[in-house]
Amino acid sequence: MPSASSGSSDSLRPVPSSLWRDADFRRLWLGQTASQLGEHASLVMLPLLAVLTLDASAGRLGVLRAVGQAPILLLALFAGAWVDRWRTRTTMVLADAGRALALGAVALACLFGRLGMPGLFVLAFAVGALSVFFDVAYQASLVRLVNRDQLLRGNSALEGSRSAAQIGGPALGGALVSLLSAPIAAASGALFFALSFLSIRRIRRAEAVPKRPEHPPGVGHRIHEGLRFVARDRVLRAVCLASAAFQFSFAAMMTVYLLFLPRELHLSGTVVGLALAAAGPGALLGSLLAARLPRRFGHGTVLVCAAALGDGMFLCVPPLHGSSAATVPALLVVGFVFGFGGQLVNVTIMAVRQAATPDGMQGRAAATITFAGMGLAPLGSLFGGFLAGEWGLRTGLLVAAAGMMLSPVVMAFSPLARLGRELPAPRGGPTGG
Repeated sequence: MPSASSGSSDSLRPVPSSLWRDADFRRLWLGQTASQLGEHASLVMLPLLAVLTLDASAGRLGVLRAVGQAPILLLALFAGAWVDRWRTRTTMVLADAGRALALGAVALACLFGRLGMPGLFVLAFAVGALSVFFDVAYQASLVRLVNRDQLLRGNSALEGSRSAAQIGGPALGGALVSLLSAPIAAASGALFFALSFLSIRRIRRAEAVPKRPEHPPGVGHRIHEGLRFVARDRVLRAVCLASAAFQFSFAAMMTVYLLFLPRELHLSGTVVGLALAAAGPGALLGSLLAARLPRRFGHGTVLVCAAALGDGMFLCVPPLHGSSAATVPALLVVGFVFGFGGQLVNVTIMAVRQAATPDGMQGRAAATITFAGMGLAPLGSLFGGFLAGEWGLRTGLLVAAAGMMLSPVVMAFSPLARLGRELPAPRGGPTGG
């Protein structure tokens, strides 16, 4: 595997002072945009295929979402150990290729009338597993491509691309399922992953991957190092707890929300997609301000206030009724504000995590936080299905939305709230693996 000191002279060129002058950063940004667009489209498309095409019940929808999220719990730690030893570029292009093939299989199954819930479960698990590897790799890739003083700007740009995906992805997925055919809806996601594959594979700079020791430790030992490092760091430990509280409640809320909009408010697939896509413009605004607000008001203040504002908006949804003329505009406002607050949190928390972590632990720290936080998402999805089936859609949505407020409460009573205008320095930890 190439090290930071190997490769052609072109691959060893210094990182430009301006990120947008760097061709490799632009390739990463374009690939990330396409990948996130395909991912956000599929996150709406696969559940809507189950609800509108296969007439899935609340319980089956909860199981489908849980199956797609289960790889986070099963594979995140392994993915972190993998990423810390291999090029992130290689991991990302393989994940893109696999997801393109999986969604292509969904398209073919729809085309020949062979799509059923068991097959959808398998393919949702495959897409989720590959997404785990891609997401861990892209979080570590930025640290290997840019200088540390460019992390906040780099994360702002990458999260801005995710915002663009949030604008187009859900609307595209909902519109294609509702207006066109299921095969075209599935094939669209495959095309975006293929574009990401073509862009990221053109990255040429050799990554600053830590050198492997002569006798590298096993995977289990490297995973344990990552867990121990995050558990002993007060800031990263708080990130884990806040993420866990949010991801569990958000997964439950989204499971009920995807049923509430078409069945309780009687909205079409296109309008559902637009309501979900409303988070995109808000997230785009949040990503633009994320490079400025923490340096003016402090990282801790921005984290707590943005989380409370964004998460609290979903408490406004349960009182809505489909017959009201204000329903759709209200949903758009809720999505916009949620996207704005959520993006401020995402960019800020990622910069804090990257800055506090030594280079040799980037993949494992990201994977450990993903495991501890998003690993609860499958359980949250199952809980959301239970709430919808046993308590009803409106009450279930209210309970899940109230649970999302646990995340800003955890932040407010943790070291995160005391972070100032400067990012924390890297803590000590293993540098190789």
